[in-house]
Amino acid sequence: MRTSFTAQPVVLEIEPSGSRSAIGACHKSLIAFHACWDAKRGNRRMPSRADFHSEDLKPFQALLCLIDVVPDERRYIYRLVGPRDIEMRGYDPTGKSVKEGYYGESAEGTTRYLGRVVLARNPILYRGVYHPSANRVEQDEVLFLPLSENGVDVDQIMFLSHTDWLEDYDPITTARTLLRW
Repeated sequence: MRTSFTAQPVVLEIEPSGSRSAIGACHKSLIAFHACWDAKRGNRRMPSRADFHSEDLKPFQALLCLIDVVPDERRYIYRLVGPRDIEMRGYDPTGKSVKEGYYGESAEGTTRYLGRVVLARNPILYRGVYHPSANRVEQDEVLFLPLSENGVDVDQIMFLSHTDWLEDYDPITTARTLLRW
């Protein structure tokens, strides 16, 4: 089983003018990530990748991902994937399309969220509870932030996740326990 949801995910578009109040209920790492993006944005719709220096992103690098938006059938390509994100996935998707290297509900779901960022040109916050594998239940918050070299078109998307492991269990042991009842 790749993934199944236990609850409908919540996806919020965050308008730049009201973003501080909308983001306030998130994990502190996502609040700080958004504040960094917002500071680099200034009075523009979105910042460019060139606005960020490695020291700006250092607090987030373990789970930071950077996706290139490309004008071909691949559409979204992993440019950078943080080491903790690679560890969670069990593989490194750098250089692969999101369709090939996604980690989430489905490739279609992941590309749908990325597409919302591209169309809205605003941050998108995803919240959901799901089973990424047969023996894990997790709750995720993922903040997708648009980047643009020309100030109009989204050409990259940075995202950072915060995961709470709700339950790790061994399905064999759980089944044996239930059978003893």
